[in-house]
Amino acid sequence: MEYLFSKSTEALSSSVVREILKLTQGSRVLSLAGGLPAADSFPIAEMREAFDGAFNLGATALQYGLTDGYIPLRQWIAERMKQKHIHVGVDNMLVTTGSQQAVDLLSRVYLDEGDVVLVENPTYLAAIQLFHFRGIQVIPVEADEDGMDLDDLAKKIAQYKPKMAYVIPTFANPTGKVWSMERRLGLLRQCKENNILILEDDPYGEIQFDGEAPYRSIFSLDEHPTNCCVVYTSTFSKIVAPGLRTGWALGDERVIQMMVKAKQAVDLQSSTIDQIALHQLLANFDLESHIAKIRASYKERMEWMNELLLRQQWEGFSWQKPRGGMFLWATLPEHVVSADLLKIAVEEGVAFVPGEAFYAADTKTNNMRLNYTLLNQEDTELAISRLGKALERYSKVTV
Repeated sequence: MEYLFSKSTEALSSSVVREILKLTQGSRVLSLAGGLPAADSFPIAEMREAFDGAFNLGATALQYGLTDGYIPLRQWIAERMKQKHIHVGVDNMLVTTGSQQAVDLLSRVYLDEGDVVLVENPTYLAAIQLFHFRGIQVIPVEADEDGMDLDDLAKKIAQYKPKMAYVIPTFANPTGKVWSMERRLGLLRQCKENNILILEDDPYGEIQFDGEAPYRSIFSLDEHPTNCCVVYTSTFSKIVAPGLRTGWALGDERVIQMMVKAKQAVDLQSSTIDQIALHQLLANFDLESHIAKIRASYKERMEWMNELLLRQQWEGFSWQKPRGGMFLWATLPEHVVSADLLKIAVEEGVAFVPGEAFYAADTKTNNMRLNYTLLNQEDTELAISRLGKALERYSKVTV
């Protein structure tokens, strides 16, 4: 059989992270690569009780449900969003199969082939992958530790006439950076003035290590949430469990209902029983205390990795200490190609994600993303030791 795949598949590429995860399954390789939450953070016993509670509802838990999502769950999310200065109703919300689906659905209903999306450089690799698959032009905006450079943003808007901006302003993937309030407001202002939709991805905002008040979402800064130029998406993957594959999107009802129509065509609905069980959990579980424990645990793991890296004193190796999230973004000496280093690192028994996969353009090859949330202290120490051995071997090969 000669398979005649669609032209769009020419833009498909495997996720670097998913391919690296394959290397670490059932092997001696310690992974600093994937964005995996710590397994000991999962509320397993409580989740078992929640599924029992879902089955107590009888056949309802196993029946088709609304494409928009289970209404009690959407009501719970809407109530909790008030803590983030976000005030919306269930009609402004769609439950998705992970927040990645929200990115996909919005791109389906809002972007045509050839349209332009502005992003930070680097940014979330799966978003770049998705946009390229859809034939969308991904244009990077210059950025620093405070977020997008507003002058370059204005320049790129004038030059490319973008239709959307995709951003992760709080504990970004992969860099871990936090945008300043000035940059958040600046992006919002420029996008409103130029009729550009903002897709604000916020999977890590709850994982905050400093004692400051939660960072304001761009969505919450818009004075007109029911006529908003922002679509906000988040997920339960990082604060409950990723296996539930449950996220949500918030926005103007016209945008959300268009995404609902697209979801009807894509998968009809997200899992009924998972949504009901999740609501059962949230209704009978102290989520705030649970999140506080996650923050404390991840901060401890981040501090330990930071301390280990400080001890190494590798020449030309630098990083910004994360204020939250799940990742540490490191810069290597310019002559180091992190993708080549990875091959040696895997031989030594440790994996990371080479930074080049996260660039939309102007790719740099001497970065790496390290995850500090998955491994315990002992394994993290061993992983950093193995990384040091890989760097030593690499330096001998390239001399």
